[in-house]
Amino acid sequence: MARRTKAEAQITRAALLDAAELLFDEHGVSRTSLADIAKAAGTTRGAIYWHFADKAALFDAMIERATEALAPDMPCDEAAIDMAQLCCGLVGALEGIAHHPHLRRVMRIAIHRVEYVGELDAIRARHLSSHRAWTARSERALAVAFAAQKQPPPLSSTLAAIGLQALVEGLLQSWLLDPDAFDLAETGRAAVANWLRGLGLDDAACAAPA
Repeated sequence: MARRTKAEAQITRAALLDAAELLFDEHGVSRTSLADIAKAAGTTRGAIYWHFADKAALFDAMIERATEALAPDMPCDEAAIDMAQLCCGLVGALEGIAHHPHLRRVMRIAIHRVEYVGELDAIRARHLSSHRAWTARSERALAVAFAAQKQPPPLSSTLAAIGLQALVEGLLQSWLLDPDAFDLAETGRAAVANWLRGLGLDDAACAAPA
């Protein structure tokens, strides 16, 4: 009986996340109430609070569910990440978003459908934490790559990491605004490779698969 109850709870949780995702995309996060989500999921607000502390927690769970598959195969020790792994992770993320409508919708919500005000300020904190983590990974990988070069780098690893992050995030924002404008995966791969070449680094990790 306990197993059935747990299974039913998971079904309810998934239904709430599905409803939230569709409503957030259609109306925006701030304009979607928990009552709206409960109604669309065919349950009650009490069910929402059983699974999530508030709207921000529900939003976080929606993002985590959609982006689990994007996590690149990084070393357990993140300090050991190299440029090949970093490049594959960034390009792989863009390819995943481009090829999976569900993931594309969630990214559109996270970038174009949320306001960092009031109860949603907690979402800003999560976004900022994720942004800083990726930039820090890039900086560590770039520092190691620059140290292995014979000539001095054209700029610091900190500035190079900020530029790489801005490049990838800018491409994603532009593509989500107008998906027909360019191929996200192809353009992303070429843009990251060109950025690495400009820094005097090997771009082999960004080569398109044969």
